[in-house]
Amino acid sequence: MSNDILSFSSDKKGVVTSEQTREDQVVDIVSLRPTSFDEYVGQKDAVETLKIAIQAAKMRKEPLDHILLHGPPGLGKTTVSHIIANEMEKELTITSGPTLEKGGDLVGILTHLGDGDILFIDEIHRIPKVVEEFLYPAMEDFAVDFVFDKGIHARSHRYRLKQFVLVGATTRVGLLSAPLRDRFGIFRTLDFYSIEELVVIIKRSGEILNTPVSDRGAAELAKRSRGTPRVANRLLKRVRDFSQVRSDGEVTQSSVRSALVLEGIDSLGLTPLDRNYLKTIIEFYKGGPVGIEAISATLQEENDTLVDVVEPFLLKIGLVLRTSSGRKASEKAYQHLKINQRDRTDKSNGSSWKGKI
Repeated sequence: MSNDILSFSSDKKGVVTSEQTREDQVVDIVSLRPTSFDEYVGQKDAVETLKIAIQAAKMRKEPLDHILLHGPPGLGKTTVSHIIANEMEKELTITSGPTLEKGGDLVGILTHLGDGDILFIDEIHRIPKVVEEFLYPAMEDFAVDFVFDKGIHARSHRYRLKQFVLVGATTRVGLLSAPLRDRFGIFRTLDFYSIEELVVIIKRSGEILNTPVSDRGAAELAKRSRGTPRVANRLLKRVRDFSQVRSDGEVTQSSVRSALVLEGIDSLGLTPLDRNYLKTIIEFYKGGPVGIEAISATLQEENDTLVDVVEPFLLKIGLVLRTSSGRKASEKAYQHLKINQRDRTDKSNGSSWKGKI
């Protein structure tokens, strides 16, 4: 019987074989993430720093220093962690701050890391304080301390860890405690992408998705992508759907404009929430200044959503100004929304004058 099975396996090549087959090479999910720094677009200073650090660590045959990446969402912090693991040829373990509720959750992950392995913690500023204290000796001494029993029978045991590399990502670096922040050897900030860089990313993503993208189509899409690769790739998929159903399948300037009208994305890449944010400041609070709590209450949105998602890009392109007394809408915001700033100012002065009588 065993001979029959072996002969069947050899006759039907691919049923049982040690050789790699086409089925092994099929990717379950098409990923648009670059796998090396040669494919990575943008963030030149940060990439150059990481390249030098990786090359030096390989020459010394040592693990990297711990790395902290800071920047708005969607700029490639998670992608950079994947590339670091690939370049160092080490295993990557991914988790996030909110999921590490107890010290045991973190310890369980740390004890399974090998020499030089990468631990990526997204939204690291949201780690509970109790869990964060386990990170201090783990990052500095590569050890964790356990306390057994209680009272007079309490005793401590130190468990040695392998020399891992922690890559932390945060959108709000100011919320990190000083002891944790100071334990990172490499600190880099990722900034918004230029239109030219986004065009390259969109073209590359189009090739991976087998979707032809014209030069004008890529440029139009890049202008509406808020300087963020994640947004560019998301909008590309929506325009691809529109082009396949309503056009000949090619992403062109006209298909981008038509598709994004349905998505509510305007010429600057502003979403309905962005425009409502600006209109709230202008129409409800006479252009500002106004506190973020008041805006949040009027829009019925969480403060964190406005601070982390809406405001960074609006501040970057100069539609909103942050002052010591609150947020103000700039003259550019009035022009983009086609609201006459002088009329608003006159109405504001008139209402305040009437209130004093």
